[in-house]
Amino acid sequence: MEARTPVEILSYVSDTGTAKAQKKIFPLLILSFLAGVFVAFAAEGSTMAAHNLLADPDATGLARTLTGVTFATGLMIVIIAGGELFTGSTMIIVPVLERRVTVMKMLLNWLFVYIGNFIGSLFIAWMMSRSGLFAYSNGLLGGMTIKIAVSKTQMPFQTAFILGILCNWMVCLAIWTSYASRDTAGKIMMVFFVISLFVISGFEHSIANMYYISAGILAKQNPQWTAMSQVSAEQLSDLNWINFWVKNLIPVTLGNIVGGTGFVWALFWLALKEKHKP
Repeated sequence: MEARTPVEILSYVSDTGTAKAQKKIFPLLILSFLAGVFVAFAAEGSTMAAHNLLADPDATGLARTLTGVTFATGLMIVIIAGGELFTGSTMIIVPVLERRVTVMKMLLNWLFVYIGNFIGSLFIAWMMSRSGLFAYSNGLLGGMTIKIAVSKTQMPFQTAFILGILCNWMVCLAIWTSYASRDTAGKIMMVFFVISLFVISGFEHSIANMYYISAGILAKQNPQWTAMSQVSAEQLSDLNWINFWVKNLIPVTLGNIVGGTGFVWALFWLALKEKHKP
């Protein structure tokens, strides 16, 4: 089956973004909750797969590669199953630029999708903290979950913001290139390689961090897991719900918005709008 051309992809994005903005709140929240769950599954699975390697400073590259390969499953499920993911919803900027959708409708969509994603991610983090799985490897999995959360809440604002830009630049490119394919296998292949690259590179995804950091906050209640994390008492104290938002989620989310709207959807629209008929 012939792939879509870039101009055809832009038309598809315009129609898809318009449809997203017109979704009713209840189904939108359900699909957003599910997308948060899918990404959280990918996040916990990638940590499970690589937690022993992540504990070894000499195996960082291999650990990141294994994490990237595993994490890519999350966006695959979102795209194939039809979930609503905040980072992908930045595509609504295209119909906004074409005056098919108002800015207010775009912002309301982002708000409800973000809330749904957060609830879904937090739900899986809570279930993981109660499942007993963090006790794997004598508590090393729980310790690594805490260590990852600490590292994400220790970033300077600028660092988190820039890594957020780079992340959603890649995520939206994964979505854009997946739209070139008209079959499921082609979509999966494009998502797999591009998302693996973003994770291996160490960029910051706001929805994934909703799981990573909340799971770390919940895991630090266990003394064995905090001991295995090998982080200081001061760092553990700084790992809290306020710093979760202020030191990571806010700058990363702003970066994700800039990366998606500014460096993917708007740039392709500017380059291709003369040939594109919405």
